[in-house]
Amino acid sequence: MSRDFHLPGRSPVIVGEGMAATSHPLATLAALDALRAGGNAADAAITAVAVLCVIEPHMTGIGGDCFALIAEDGKPVWGYNGCGRSGARASTEALLAKGLRLIEATSPHAVNVPGAIEAWDAILNAHGTFALDRALAPAIRYAERGFPVAQRVASDWKGLTAKLGNSPGATKHYLFNGGAPEEGGLVKLPALVATLRAIAKDGPRAFYEGPIAEDMASTLAAAGSVLTAEDFARHRGEAVTPISTNYRGVDLVEIPPNTQGLTALITLNILETFDLSALEPLGADRFHLMLEAARMGFAVRNTHIAEPSRMRVSTAALNDKAFAKALAAKLDRSKRVPLPTAPAPGSDTVYLTVVDRDRRAVSLSNSLYSAFGSAICTEKTGVMFNNRGSGFVLDPGHPNTLGPSQRPMHTIIPALAMRDGRCDVSFGVMGAHYQPMGHVQMVLNLYDYGMDIQSAIDAPRAFFDGESTVVERAMPAATVEGLKARGHRVVTAPTPWGGAQAIRIDWKRGVLIGGSEPRKDGCALGY
Repeated sequence: MSRDFHLPGRSPVIVGEGMAATSHPLATLAALDALRAGGNAADAAITAVAVLCVIEPHMTGIGGDCFALIAEDGKPVWGYNGCGRSGARASTEALLAKGLRLIEATSPHAVNVPGAIEAWDAILNAHGTFALDRALAPAIRYAERGFPVAQRVASDWKGLTAKLGNSPGATKHYLFNGGAPEEGGLVKLPALVATLRAIAKDGPRAFYEGPIAEDMASTLAAAGSVLTAEDFARHRGEAVTPISTNYRGVDLVEIPPNTQGLTALITLNILETFDLSALEPLGADRFHLMLEAARMGFAVRNTHIAEPSRMRVSTAALNDKAFAKALAAKLDRSKRVPLPTAPAPGSDTVYLTVVDRDRRAVSLSNSLYSAFGSAICTEKTGVMFNNRGSGFVLDPGHPNTLGPSQRPMHTIIPALAMRDGRCDVSFGVMGAHYQPMGHVQMVLNLYDYGMDIQSAIDAPRAFFDGESTVVERAMPAATVEGLKARGHRVVTAPTPWGGAQAIRIDWKRGVLIGGSEPRKDGCALGY
């Protein structure tokens, strides 16, 4: 199914050699420059994500985490979990004793050790040809010389000025005369330049040990965090074995827990019991079933997904088809059924994908979690911290409870769709809690409804917030009325759901076909 050329939109990008799709044109260009200079997809992906950490600072940063999946023809898919941990002295009991019942987004207790820098280096060492200094060079150039603020970035930044008053460092580096930069305004980040140069010169240990780590630890200690310089020095990510489920002949591949990728697999397992291809692609029946299946998938997530060593039910058991059929039997095709309340959505991430001439596919996400993370930023080194610790729950009996040196249930999840052992589509959909739903919608659009890669991204989206069904304004009116008739309390999303990037590998014809999120500033390009 291709787009109607009478309507506004854009065609998929079709190329022969290499391709990148990111949420910002400058990052896409940086990836292409890396490919055309002889780098491979891993080199290009790290180059691009470093640029995004400068030019989309509300969406991502070096104070966040990074996850990646890499597919190479003839080899098993490789995964990397670059998630940071809580402090060695962190505990649920200590916060409960202070009267806290949850970890607020801007709390110092929400900051975990950033995992991104170590992950970038690990990805390059395992699959790249560039050294870290070469991959960081474009990001350093934009931070030093300045970058023009893109339209969506400017719009988002404008609504975050109050949050940026959360710390002197955030105010110093990310507010300009008390406000956000204008669209097209030039922004320089000199403190971040010095930090990136130190990492480029001496590697990731320059970030996790020494003056930068000491500055980060002292800034956080002053705010009330229990993180120490020793917590930074101990950080290591890990290579992981991906998990997957087969959906109508296509294997959806995800990073295993502690991420929420399992949620997408459970939801697809439920939906596989229904003949979705017989339903209208944008009709109420399709969206009703998808929303109900996702609500069940997220109920499982909220009960079970955590640090793997603390999960009471195994990933394999939760990903079991028989378990999904039992859940599917609880669905009512004619009406919305009572289920546990869904998580409150709304956070920020960047996702990008690169495929090179050897058809090495990199699917990568990097995130601070909320917009500008915790908005706690170091004055000296310019590091904006994540608020990933707000993903913990303050319930001593829950597997995802806060504890010493723990990783929380994590929202960011790159994905791959594999067919017969080969990568068919490298894709991801940023958007915090929405991401598993975004993966499901993409899989259905591509494989149940035969949409082209760009149309699959463009199609209107729906999710849920508590007991409300939240739809984009582009959702057909008849679909909205149909959902209401099935018991959905439908409201319009204040901002669009998520941000996708995707590249399809057409092995038969030897071409790459890319699409990019129209709800963002970016693009897919290749050569």
